Amino acid sequence: MLASLALAIALAAPDTNPVAPRDSAMAPSSVDSTVLAGLRVTDPPADTIRRRRPHAVEYSDAYAVRLKVHQIGSYTMLPLFAAEYALGQNLLNDARPSSWLKPTHVGVALGVGTLFTVNTVTGLWNFWDSRQDPSDRARRWIHASLMLASDAGFVWTGAVGGNSRTSDSRQLHKNVALSSIALSTAGTVMMWLWKN
Repeated sequence: MLASLALAIALAAPDTNPVAPRDSAMAPSSVDSTVLAGLRVTDPPADTIRRRRPHAVEYSDAYAVRLKVHQIGSYTMLPLFAAEYALGQNLLNDARPSSWLKPTHVGVALGVGTLFTVNTVTGLWNFWDSRQDPSDRARRWIHASLMLASDAGFVWTGAVGGNSRTSDSRQLHKNVALSSIALSTAGTVMMWLWKN
């Protein structure tokens, strides 16, 4: 009888063995705590915020192609800006500019417009495709905002450029162009330097 009583007490006593049981029938989901490597792991308190695991975001091959086109365009942008600025300054400063200067200025401006159209389409398309990706969201939003503002500025530059007959309209054309160049350069350099 004494042996039966000792056995009942031993079975009712809490388990103080720091090693996890090796019984495969005891699944962790069937108990509220498990013992792992000598440490007791329990469920978190009810007021603990459980964080969701990030879900995988899958990008297509077309995304990578658009990104490559967009990046090549960003490297082409700064030389075009430099050429356009030099041509514009010569038009403003020369009393009798060469006959080739104005058509070249317009041609480079059309090149800038084409480049910005391509980069806006590829950039916005990839921006839409990456909308579910939480990483680098602030960087993408800032870049997109700066580039769309510079897009609007370049449209305005072209609109006021056709009327550049007076010194005031020429100065407005130059100021709007330089503001747009500054915004787009800031947005581009930001993407080059601010990495993940």
